[in-house]
Amino acid sequence: MTPSKIASKSVLLLFVLGISAIFLSMMHQFLMTIFMAAIFSALTTPLYHRLLLLLKGRKHAASLLTILILVCLVLLPLAGLIGVVVTQAIHVSQSVTPWVQQFIDQPTIISDYLHKLPYYKELLPHRDMILQKLGSLVGNTSTLLIDSLSSITMLTVNATLMSFIMLYTMFYFLVDGKSLLEKILYYIPLENDDEQHLLQRFTSVARATIKGTLIIGMIQGTLCGLGFALAGIPSPVFWGCLMAVLSIVPSVGTAIVWGPALIILLLSKDIGGAVTVGIFCGLIAGNADNLIRPRLVGKDTEMHDLFILFSTFGGIAMFGIIGIIVGPIIAALFVSIWEIYGESFQDILPAVCFEAKKGKKSEKSTNKPDTVTILPTPPPEQGE
Repeated sequence: MTPSKIASKSVLLLFVLGISAIFLSMMHQFLMTIFMAAIFSALTTPLYHRLLLLLKGRKHAASLLTILILVCLVLLPLAGLIGVVVTQAIHVSQSVTPWVQQFIDQPTIISDYLHKLPYYKELLPHRDMILQKLGSLVGNTSTLLIDSLSSITMLTVNATLMSFIMLYTMFYFLVDGKSLLEKILYYIPLENDDEQHLLQRFTSVARATIKGTLIIGMIQGTLCGLGFALAGIPSPVFWGCLMAVLSIVPSVGTAIVWGPALIILLLSKDIGGAVTVGIFCGLIAGNADNLIRPRLVGKDTEMHDLFILFSTFGGIAMFGIIGIIVGPIIAALFVSIWEIYGESFQDILPAVCFEAKKGKKSEKSTNKPDTVTILPTPPPEQGE
């Protein structure tokens, strides 16, 4: 390649990178919406193809019908549930504030509650500090309630707009998705097998995340919310949705909510309510994850549970509630790209064996020229 061609291609590459950076910066507010549209398009593609056959190849009609089914079965019930949760969350905030204020106005009440605890003598000297903290809690709760009420309208408008953009994008992803995907893959300098591997991982992990995290969360949240309702605890829908979100934490997720509720019921001598919460939340919902997750998820993710947990929390911290879906997908792509890297450079990457056995060679050491031994070979025993 001549120097002039190198210079020309270098300038072109700089222009491509610069214009792409400006374009992505301009579109950054909609990138997550487009990404979610791609996820739901990939998940609803089988339904789209079935409708395409029924409608004799009419792509636009099949895409529109697919989106209508998604709206009716998922988005509308979800919107109704969010409305109920917001209403009950406000009710919980309004109920907590006077309850805490009662402790401040009548300090003897908190003494009665502390007296029921097993560490009453240790807590009693700190009663003034506890009252002070409760006072600040009342102020913060009131401020949070006012801020939440003032921002609900803006959040609703923003969520409605983003949902419309996502559905509109999905319509064209379903109709022209194949050609768009081929065009994108054309500009990615990877082997065809590697590109197919990444696409397969993207779809399988998205499907597993939807089935595993969301469906199991809904099951556990429903069971725990039902237990709260039967126990007579106010706002069971709110607490059930909160436990559905916390169910991503293995073993102890839902217990963060129903554990304190069980203790409060026991302190209030409501044995029936405590038993109900213990059965529904601790026994039934607690074992639902172990029984249902392997059947729903299977081996789609091919990732360790701890890795899924951290990627989910990291996704929530970076992207908000949709990070429950986005986090594991990004983690799966991270693992897949490193697997592709390992396969592409396996000729220069040394094999690793933790313990070399005498007279045996690992399969990897026969495929690669060099072997790095992490643990030394144990010395032969005396008398050999």
